[in-house]
Amino acid sequence: MGANITGTGHYVPTRVLGNDDLERMVNTSDAWIVRRTGIRTRHILSEEEIPADMAVHAARRAMDAAGVEPAAIDLLLVATNFPDMPCPGTSPFVASGIGLGVGVPFFDLSAGCSGFVYGLAIADALVTAGAFSNVLLIGSEALSRVVDWTDRKTCVLFGDGAGAVMLTAGSDGRGVLSTALHGDHEKAQLLCVPGGGTRHPASTQTVDARLHYLRMEGAGVYRSAVPMMANAVHEALERAGLEISDADWIIPHQANQRIIDSLVKRLGVPDASVIVNLDRVANTSTASIPIALDEAVRSGRVAPGDIVVLTAFGAGASYGAAVVRL
Repeated sequence: MGANITGTGHYVPTRVLGNDDLERMVNTSDAWIVRRTGIRTRHILSEEEIPADMAVHAARRAMDAAGVEPAAIDLLLVATNFPDMPCPGTSPFVASGIGLGVGVPFFDLSAGCSGFVYGLAIADALVTAGAFSNVLLIGSEALSRVVDWTDRKTCVLFGDGAGAVMLTAGSDGRGVLSTALHGDHEKAQLLCVPGGGTRHPASTQTVDARLHYLRMEGAGVYRSAVPMMANAVHEALERAGLEISDADWIIPHQANQRIIDSLVKRLGVPDASVIVNLDRVANTSTASIPIALDEAVRSGRVAPGDIVVLTAFGAGASYGAAVVRL
């Protein structure tokens, strides 16, 4: 028994923020943003919208695609780095929103932008062990709530959204074929939000110092992300008994077009086999891979039986890859 992906879904807010809008907010330009990142637009929550609702919308679409009712779900896993509340997180609000049965377990997973890949590995292990049969896995982020909109180096990069997959126990050779997970704690400060935790609890001092906004060392992220993701891809393929040429599709974390281009070159795969949507939705962290996957499935680009390699790098630094047969 393994975990088969039987349904996918995603949701992005209706409000679209273009590069021209950012030109009026910070000292930047559409040409600069596109050249440095490949991003043209991103979706942003309004002040009135609740972040967990994005995950609920994405989850319902994945459940509908799989033909799974809430009563059949026996585990809910939400990968997110910025939960609705520090405690109890996001998962209980999603559980309520989808009508999950009382007594069914749920929890948040925080593993940087690699959270969805980590979640796949955890869900697959639990299903393979026979602990659960129907696992709903969601990646959801409201990054607009932690971005410093006065910092042109970071505010242009991120968007909001959620993506979900329904994982069901099966033994037909489909689903998660292998995973490879790694971390490098020496790079923990490359991407972080210093304030708001127990190290720097919220106070007037931390607010004045702007410690509650996302900070990133862009050059360090670029140097680390490409080799880490490439190594994880090769390891996951080897564990699945496959070669890179066996992969029909590569879906990398949608962080930056230059990172994706360098990864493609290092892997030696054709551009046409790489799924990219960050020009429209930007970097949505844990949501980026499931959003791209759902778009590709619903458009017919990714078909049943295709072998898809998912890979990500994120804060921590965490990184990993998963090989999936749809």
